[in-house]
Amino acid sequence: MAEPEPTDLLLSSLRQLETVLGRSPATDYTDGHARWDLYRAVTAVPEGHPILFRAICCERDASLAAGVVGSLLERLAPEERNAWVQALDPSVRGFSVRRVQELDVLEAVTSRNLTAHEARAAIDEWSDWLQLRVIAASDDTDILRLLSEVGRTKRIRNTALSSLS
Repeated sequence: MAEPEPTDLLLSSLRQLETVLGRSPATDYTDGHARWDLYRAVTAVPEGHPILFRAICCERDASLAAGVVGSLLERLAPEERNAWVQALDPSVRGFSVRRVQELDVLEAVTSRNLTAHEARAAIDEWSDWLQLRVIAASDDTDILRLLSEVGRTKRIRNTALSSLS
């Protein structure tokens, strides 16, 4: 079953994104795969982000929009992330809400604004992704030691232990 034709506003945004990327106009954006390809390419081009935001706001495929936002969150300034998450349909926000929270924790750890004591109180709520990212990004030996002792998986504990060496 074919997807519905993009709205005029979405189509206008898609054409502008093509211009940002220097691409020739695509003939069919009813295919979500074509939109995904365009969106993903623009995530690496910060000057295209305002146009991408407009496109995401009128994207009819909520799952597609959520995938794009999820892939973009790490590239955004912390103060911009919530606007992107709020642009998503509430039914698909869960992953992105969680990822923003995890990125906030990761940034608190790497800027040394989160102590090992505070981390111990919250670590059970940290996803495997977050625990591994903290290990890769942090040089805080107290937090690394904590993860080597109570990390969720053997892999996490061993990775943290190796980072201490």
